Amino acid sequence: MCGISGELRLDGGQPDLAALRGMLDCLARRGPDHEGSFSDGPLAFGHRRLSILDLSHHGHQPMIDPDRGLALVFNGTIYNHPELRAQLIERGHRFVSSGDTEVILRAYAEWGEDCVSRLTGMFAFAVWDMPERRLFLARDRLGIKPLYYSLDARRLRFASTTQALLAAGDVDTSIDPLALHHQFTLHAVVPAPRTVLNGIRKLPPAHTMSLTLDGDREPRIARYWELSAQRPDETLDEVEWTALIREALMRAIRRRADISDVPVGVLLSGGLDSSLIVGLLSELGRRPLTFTIGFEDQPEEKGSEFEFSDPVAERFATDHHKFHIPNSQVLERLPEAVRAMSEPMVGQDAVAFYLLSEQVARHVKVVQSGQGADEVFGGYFWYPQMAQAQGSLLERFAPHYFDRDHEEFLTMVQAPWRGPDHTGLLVERELAARRADTYIDRVLSFDVTTLIVDDPVKRVDNMTMAWGLEARVPFLDHELVELAMRLPPEMKLRDGGKYVLKRIARGLLPDAVIDRPKGYFPVPALKFVRGEFLDFMRDILGSRACRERGIYAPAYLEKLLTEPDRHFTRLLGSKLWHMALFEFWLQRNVDRS
Repeated sequence: MCGISGELRLDGGQPDLAALRGMLDCLARRGPDHEGSFSDGPLAFGHRRLSILDLSHHGHQPMIDPDRGLALVFNGTIYNHPELRAQLIERGHRFVSSGDTEVILRAYAEWGEDCVSRLTGMFAFAVWDMPERRLFLARDRLGIKPLYYSLDARRLRFASTTQALLAAGDVDTSIDPLALHHQFTLHAVVPAPRTVLNGIRKLPPAHTMSLTLDGDREPRIARYWELSAQRPDETLDEVEWTALIREALMRAIRRRADISDVPVGVLLSGGLDSSLIVGLLSELGRRPLTFTIGFEDQPEEKGSEFEFSDPVAERFATDHHKFHIPNSQVLERLPEAVRAMSEPMVGQDAVAFYLLSEQVARHVKVVQSGQGADEVFGGYFWYPQMAQAQGSLLERFAPHYFDRDHEEFLTMVQAPWRGPDHTGLLVERELAARRADTYIDRVLSFDVTTLIVDDPVKRVDNMTMAWGLEARVPFLDHELVELAMRLPPEMKLRDGGKYVLKRIARGLLPDAVIDRPKGYFPVPALKFVRGEFLDFMRDILGSRACRERGIYAPAYLEKLLTEPDRHFTRLLGSKLWHMALFEFWLQRNVDRS
């Protein structure tokens, strides 16, 4: 797990090494163990390493194959690298390291751009092919690892974070009006390739980019994997499906526990998903370190789930660590968490993951986390609502997910930002394009490949890597996801969702964990806004920078400030927090760049 960066000049010039230095400095926290750089004519690479596999100098990057003229920078983990290594040795390749980085380098030498289809894991990497003068970029199937870039007639730059690109300079930081619409209607999800900044884009999940200097110098972006939610001729019963899912989940968890040269812990929230990881690890004979965080209660909502995480830790005799964070620390540390966000993220648990990761990183470098289970196995309350709704694809989706309808968005922003219903057009197009048997199959496929990527998955990567902590997400193992998409919808939505996971957990976990209502990672002070949190948000939204930016309509803003703890989205987020967070992110990351 690392931070990568690079620059390819398209105009015959030399890479800006000062810009590369700025990017590397921004990526230092993602990779605190080693720094490396490489240049070759129009190309320069930078790398910050978090040492997890092959802790020796043989694992340092950029990694070079001088015989074949290849250079590589890589962020992520390849869980099937031992199997690929064996195949490549049979084909005559020699290895000097024991990690996964060299496997990617040799795989590219053997199979070229098709190497990505053979990789199982999470990854973002760049290969510079010196003989062909070609730069090849790739991102994993489910977008677990980020890859941002900026492109103009002079050069292509890429990095693991937007902050690194901003630090390099010369980026168009004007707001993309289409992305702004997504930001405030689609739960802060801005699907690739866009970001809220016109000058920064991101490579979509399951895509590659290739750019050859001796060609037309136009990037070629291609999809290498597509998720199907169809089940032709399936005749399996519940028992058989449960056994198949259990086997695939166990394999995913085992991979993420075994492929590491350092200890692997678990973020234990007290919910079904993370508890199931701990329970299945125990069946593999593992007793991991576990970590739980809690916050102050509000009258309307509890701030911790210790009552559920404690019995799980006790049952499996884990080395358990609990952290309780007072509201004063949440507000004090909030600017740091926002500074670590590559894009503005409104989920309350972003701050929770940031503070938790700080504590966890003092004990381990790698953790497993339960992200993805709700999207893959139908755990959220809005899925049954969508399944039962009537109307068009969009009419069944929007009333249960959109933070604001288009009409409300038009009242939220000032005149220059009012335009078409960009989010409605996107969602209708995406749902229609899915290879799926039923409506809920379309929704889950869209969620898993698009919405989750730019909400919880991105959030976990940013907040953990801010402390040099690698988060592994077994529920997003692509083989498990492919299998789960064939699972009949009723085995997902029954009994409040995640029915098949509850079947697997029964008898393994405490019944109270299995049968509890769906829980979240609560930070109540960012939902029920009052007191010093209200003062904080009022100051941001009343600042000169916010007024001069001219995005928010004063009448709409005043309405929310008058009753700050009464305006919630359909997914139960604070609309005021959404607005304050977006402006604060711009002030912390763009205005200061």
